[in-house]
Amino acid sequence: RAPLPFPPAPAPLPFPPAMAGAENGFSLREVLSAFQTCVTERREVLLEPYLRGWRGLIRFLQGLGAVFSLICKDAVAKVQIMEGHCGGEQGDRYTSLQSMVRHELAQGLVGFQPRSGRPDSGCRTVLRLHRALRWLELFLEGLRTAKHDSRTSVICTESYNASLAAHHPWLVQKVATAAFCTLPSRDAFLESMNAGTAEEAVAMLGEALPCIRDVYGITQELFAQHGMLDLP
Repeated sequence: RAPLPFPPAPAPLPFPPAMAGAENGFSLREVLSAFQTCVTERREVLLEPYLRGWRGLIRFLQGLGAVFSLICKDAVAKVQIMEGHCGGEQGDRYTSLQSMVRHELAQGLVGFQPRSGRPDSGCRTVLRLHRALRWLELFLEGLRTAKHDSRTSVICTESYNASLAAHHPWLVQKVATAAFCTLPSRDAFLESMNAGTAEEAVAMLGEALPCIRDVYGITQELFAQHGMLDLP
């Protein structure tokens, strides 16, 4: 049986109120604000604003139709896992990405070998979000810099091939890239960001993307330092 383009959550998960509903539609400014507050003066990534930024990105993906439904479902599941860690008995260990890594490495929770029924660690969960964040960063940057008549499907496919595709088998890649062909025009994407005109959305992306890129870079370096970029 062929796998789905993007692995769904273990069971159907309703989107929590903070992530769904027309009254809580996507706001690029809110995503910008969340990622702006992620990085401390000590270059630590705070998990609360990181997850808040992801909630905003999920609302964006929810508005793009069925093509992204499986990505949304998987991202919602990962965010919920992380919120469980942050709000649990060891919540003080999950204040920042760095404190989480220190805690889970010290307690042997990371899971460097294939899982055998153990709960998802925070590190493994964030890694999945981290990979998807790279794809979204490249995709949004492509939208920002593309010409008005550029094909969104091409931008999305190129971004996917440079990021998530490496973690999916060949058949999954083909199914995913075929689905991207149904995406709306570039300007329709930009106008869905609730940031004004397409030109105003481009300007705000110019502010937001460096913040997202900074968070991604810190995470990438931290995970590489501890040999966690290829966790199973």
